[in-house]
Amino acid sequence: MDFAPDGTLVVADGYRGLLRVNPDSGALTVLADSADGVPFRFTDDVDVASDGTVYFTDASSKFGPAMHARDDIIEHGGHGRFLRYDPANDTTTVLIDGLQFANGVALSRDEDFVVVTQTGSYNIVRYWLKGERAGEHEVFFDNLPGIPDGISANGDGTFWVALFAPRNAALDAMSDKPLLREVVYRLPAFMQPQPARHAFVLGLDEQGQVTHNLQHQDEGAFAPITSVEQHGQRLYLGSLTRDSFAVYPLTPKE
Repeated sequence: MDFAPDGTLVVADGYRGLLRVNPDSGALTVLADSADGVPFRFTDDVDVASDGTVYFTDASSKFGPAMHARDDIIEHGGHGRFLRYDPANDTTTVLIDGLQFANGVALSRDEDFVVVTQTGSYNIVRYWLKGERAGEHEVFFDNLPGIPDGISANGDGTFWVALFAPRNAALDAMSDKPLLREVVYRLPAFMQPQPARHAFVLGLDEQGQVTHNLQHQDEGAFAPITSVEQHGQRLYLGSLTRDSFAVYPLTPKE
């Protein structure tokens, strides 16, 4: 979720689509629930530009939240989309399709590009908004050491990437074996590849270089981390599987 310039809250709701909430009255409006005739199945993350334009992801057009991200990642079918909602004319446009579980979204400091995490491909895609390459996209960071989830920008040139867990060797081995993925997909959940308990956050600059590598692995680790936001000299860490959040204090040099 993110606040729009008019003070309303824009929410990516996994079940209902892209929503706007008036924080004073609580009134809720559905801004979009489909694009190009394809309903959203798993609206995932959102970032709002200074002019009110909304950039968001539909993680999968096939698997909804009730069916879990694991199903989409194992199938590796490219059902994810990155989209733009224009409040000026109430239109929704697909900017990139065929993504492998399109997840986190974050605008750059100058809003000249936006980055999107692909959970199923272990990478981050950059979509150019301004300049000679406007409308084009490319891989911003490839071969991440973990499973990427949420991403945020601190407004000062750093992207914070939440990594759900380190990469799983079994999942990597299946990446080019569709028949094996089909077999694993049909197994009971407890027999499918399981992530390690590992708190993992990366900091990247706007050139895609690693600036921070924060990890903690033991039974007491706050994990999995699925979202990270910086406020002042603190990182606020969220998790889909926890009923609390964690705070990590950054040192002055960080």
